[in-house]
Amino acid sequence: MSEKPEVYGVNVDLQTRCAHYHQDIDVIAIKHYCCGKYYPCHLCHEETAGHPVVLWPVERFTDPAVLCGVCSLQLSVNEYLKTNTCPACDALFNPGCKLHLQLYFEV
Repeated sequence: MSEKPEVYGVNVDLQTRCAHYHQDIDVIAIKHYCCGKYYPCHLCHEETAGHPVVLWPVERFTDPAVLCGVCSLQLSVNEYLKTNTCPACDALFNPGCKLHLQLYFEV
């Protein structure tokens, strides 16, 4: 298990759940391209970052951008888009998160 980067937001727990999304399967955080900080969701960024979001550009989809809140594995956007579970610990990721891709990534 690697060291977990700091995750910013509202009432963030040890597995990256927040005040807005807190089901058992809400265990990812997304590094926001604009500030390089992990947030559990777009609402946490909006409420606490103090600046507008900048979407991850397609040409940077190989950079680490998604954090597994269970084991701290950092996945690239491309890796995240190809899976519904963590490749390291098999934690299930909320499939509903992918309904909000346009809030984080150029799509």
